[in-house]
Amino acid sequence: MTKAPRALGRPLDDDAARTRAIQVAALADPVRLRIMSLVATSEAGRLSESELADALGMDPRESAEAAAMLADPGLLSSSDGTYQLTADAWVRFGRLLVRAPEPKAAAAPLAGGVPADAPLPRAAERIADDLGYRFSSVFSPETVRKYVAESWWLLAERAKITTFLPSLTSRFASDRLSALATAEGIVLRGTPEVLFVCVQNAGRSQMASAVLRHLAGDRVHVRTAGSSPTSTIHPSIIEALDEIGVPIAAEFPKPLTDEVVQASDFVVTMGCGDACPIYPGRRYMDWDLRDPVGLEAAEVRAVRDDIVARVRGLIEEMGLAPLRR
Repeated sequence: MTKAPRALGRPLDDDAARTRAIQVAALADPVRLRIMSLVATSEAGRLSESELADALGMDPRESAEAAAMLADPGLLSSSDGTYQLTADAWVRFGRLLVRAPEPKAAAAPLAGGVPADAPLPRAAERIADDLGYRFSSVFSPETVRKYVAESWWLLAERAKITTFLPSLTSRFASDRLSALATAEGIVLRGTPEVLFVCVQNAGRSQMASAVLRHLAGDRVHVRTAGSSPTSTIHPSIIEALDEIGVPIAAEFPKPLTDEVVQASDFVVTMGCGDACPIYPGRRYMDWDLRDPVGLEAAEVRAVRDDIVARVRGLIEEMGLAPLRR
């Protein structure tokens, strides 16, 4: 038996508790809950009034009245005759609105075909021991070791220089275990979870995550990943962010893994096609951006400025105000 983990975040104050209670009461009606579920699981993330009425098999006036009762507490928004979930609804109730996913198949070999029970290098064993102690109230030692092993081989497969492999593995495995705890509801967070995904995780996604951290601070939890990550962040990306005072020094490219998608409320993809798994109950967005890696400095700046504008829009969609202009 594992001990109950310490919850992250702050308790609700009176106003927040009243708001949540009103929202929960609105969702307690089966028809209204179905409306939220239909909108959340629709292909475009929105439904027109007629589409909603048809899906419910109801008179359009009745479905519109039910939808209005979801709009009042800030769960549903209506624009140009279509309904979509608000950012608050995605973060607080997104996973309530979908069925549980199908059971997964048996675990496959680790990166590079390494068997799941292959011996770990001594440095990785030390990482497993350290993280096993850190996550002892959340996961079994076997689960921690599995994630450390997989993280080690995933990074080793791509590493050109292995000097920093132990420290990067520790950070990567720790982040994945934290994501797993969030995805499984073991640890509750009071902030939206955002994942940026591109191909190499060396340009667009790193820019977006750095800008979001800079503008939103600790009010948003941010992760990045790549469908085919490279070994390092391109220097031109770091230089372009330095020009506008956005730090990125501690980041590194990471492979896309299942649990970081499951832990996310908002998943933003950038040119990685169908590589990102789709889990209902998450808000997916695709940003059509040029890959800045290899571009001239002026072109990199143009991509950077486009990303800054999009991140500001995302912050606004989440109902937050940027910390900086």
